[in-house]
Amino acid sequence: MKKHNFYAGPSILSQFTIENTAKAVLDFNGSGLSILEISHRSKEFIAVTDEAIALFKELLHIPEGYSVLFLQGGASMQFMQVPYNLMNKKAGYLDTGVWASKAIKEAKLFGEVVTVASSKDRNYAYIPKGFTVPSDIDYLHITTNNTIYGTELKEDLDVSVPLVADMSSDIFSRPMDVSKYALIYGGAQKNLAPAGLTFVIVKNDVLGKVSHPIPSMMDYQIHIENETMYNTPPCIAIYSALQTLKWYKQQGGVEGMHKTNLKKAEILYNEIDRNKMFKGSVEKAEDRSIMNVCFVMNENYIEKEEDFNKFSSAQGMIGLKGHRSVGGFRASIYNAMPVESVQALVNCMKEFDAKG
Repeated sequence: MKKHNFYAGPSILSQFTIENTAKAVLDFNGSGLSILEISHRSKEFIAVTDEAIALFKELLHIPEGYSVLFLQGGASMQFMQVPYNLMNKKAGYLDTGVWASKAIKEAKLFGEVVTVASSKDRNYAYIPKGFTVPSDIDYLHITTNNTIYGTELKEDLDVSVPLVADMSSDIFSRPMDVSKYALIYGGAQKNLAPAGLTFVIVKNDVLGKVSHPIPSMMDYQIHIENETMYNTPPCIAIYSALQTLKWYKQQGGVEGMHKTNLKKAEILYNEIDRNKMFKGSVEKAEDRSIMNVCFVMNENYIEKEEDFNKFSSAQGMIGLKGHRSVGGFRASIYNAMPVESVQALVNCMKEFDAKG
């Protein structure tokens, strides 16, 4: 039976990425060595990193004056590294979910944190709007896609302060204007590579402005000066990321991925809205994520939640159970998720509905 991978992360990767990475594990570019054992400072691997960074810049149309870094520690490390590098006295944060609140907690270790707006009052079921951004903050931090709650900021904000974004779960999913951001970061395990790799896109001229000392491993400038090779990087994850970036280019780049992502989301949300047994978790359609589709049983069918879990699993739907803080179901339909898998889930929902 074909398996359909709806895990929220680590999550589905393209077959192109998986197959090419598997080949490199056995023999990296005909070298007779595995990608698992080659030196990160060999000319062969430096070429991998250089190509991955070049493709990153090409696909996202990153302008001059920005650096791309491949680091470690996940987005959780960035919750601390961002304020270490950018906060002198005060920063603003948009609180839209668990990961945003964790970023706020870490930032408070470095100075004053202003929560410019929050959707915590309704369990993060919407994206705050119409908020005022203080002019005296060092930066504004946002989480563009909230994996647990299924909400998403789908447009780049226009603000007068440096903008920082956690894009762990929606990078490469839609066209974006990188020039509006001072820094973008994310864990790679949703839309780029296996767990273990962290990407950072940083505008060079926002660095070097804090008054406190920064440990070398935490200093973006040190990593830039060392061409993202200050310490041994996660080589196999970078190689996998390169394969994903090549695959994105084959699919028509970010623009092509966005078109497919909109189609997948429309197919699934239409069924959620149509099917009497289910309802969406997000209050407004405009806030619905195209990466993480969260839904629950309608009130009259609450007792059938476990039945649907078992029914969908028996049909090859893997990883649909919602996060423990919201319950219900979560279909993560990241960039590598094929339309056919989304349609298979919809067919499963229709069949369950017909069974009553």
